[in-house]
Amino acid sequence: MEERGLEDKWFQQDGATTHTVRLTIQLLNDVSPRRLISRSSDLACPARSPDLTALDSFLWDNIRHEIEETQLQMLQDVMKSVLRRAESCIENRGHHLADIISQS
Repeated sequence: MEERGLEDKWFQQDGATTHTVRLTIQLLNDVSPRRLISRSSDLACPARSPDLTALDSFLWDNIRHEIEETQLQMLQDVMKSVLRRAESCIENRGHHLADIISQS
């Protein structure tokens, strides 16, 4: 770890039981003593802690933001489309608008 500049880094497991077998924990403790956060280490990680799972928090916050932005943009597009079509109705004095309405 030292040759890679990782001697001051921490390793955090997600708590899955397949990742916490004794052999894996022993190997991680040998490679990085006292720098393992896991259900099976001296430094236990609280279950579902957003403070200690930054990647999960980052991922879900960004996905939520993208969805909210998409929904907002879609709503704005629909509002513009309705206004444009209403203006077309007024300009054509209520006459048939088949060619205008079918346009996106």
